[in-house]
Amino acid sequence: MIKSMTGFGKAECELEDKKLTIELRSLNSRQLDVNIKIPAIYRGRETALRNEIATRVKRGKADLTIQIDSKGTDNISRINSTVVRHYVEQLSKTGKELGLGNPDPLEMMKLAMRMPDTLTNEKTEPGEKEWESVFGSFMTALDQLDRYRIQEGEAMKSDMKERILAIEENLSAIDQFEGARIDNIRKRLQQNLQEFLNKNNVDRNRFEQEIIYYLEKLDITEEKVRLSNHIAYFRETLEAKESEGKKLGFIGQEIGREINTIGSKANDFNIQKLVVQMKDELEKIKEQSLNIL
Repeated sequence: MIKSMTGFGKAECELEDKKLTIELRSLNSRQLDVNIKIPAIYRGRETALRNEIATRVKRGKADLTIQIDSKGTDNISRINSTVVRHYVEQLSKTGKELGLGNPDPLEMMKLAMRMPDTLTNEKTEPGEKEWESVFGSFMTALDQLDRYRIQEGEAMKSDMKERILAIEENLSAIDQFEGARIDNIRKRLQQNLQEFLNKNNVDRNRFEQEIIYYLEKLDITEEKVRLSNHIAYFRETLEAKESEGKKLGFIGQEIGREINTIGSKANDFNIQKLVVQMKDELEKIKEQSLNIL
């Protein structure tokens, strides 16, 4: 099953005193990279969230965001009156000791509220029932992300199957030009042979090198067979149970190597055109494989 590394999932969690919006996004990346932005109240549960994302996403850049929309006052920070009173008393005492007279109480309050620990949030950890609801909604968003990646993967798979078929058809089309290509090379060999024989002194070493050079240029059978095998392996990998983006990329490199070799050996305009078309299709396949899990 081909999966894309690009995906999106969203879920909402309705609680008694607040509503949570959970969003998951994923993009392509060489390795797994998980970024989590959640309210402080759920920080103690971050490891559980991260482990689930790592298990399902496997590879790619994943961003999890949880936002709270409060319906009541339970989550609003409260003034720690004991601490504030202490700050005001200390500030007033210090002001009198410095001969500043009786300070303005309102100004003392403003200064005190800027000091540490004047605000508290009594609720620091979610209860088990609340966490079960939040985690369930998170899993809904993760399932949605997974379905999105599968749908994207199916579209990419269909596109790559068409492009690998186009490469295969161009490879088969080479055969119709092989006869003319061999005849042209044979005529060149005969012409070179005649030129050598017409000379008084024939350089046998050069002549043998010329023969070897053209023989190497003549035979592209091995490259065609290997390319055909790579195409078959590419198709097989596309149909595998697990998504294998890296393997598809490696096979694509091997396909490109054989296409390039055929192009360098062909020495024929018509075959070169087919090679260019195969390279064009392969480049699009490589771009697609970079976004496959």
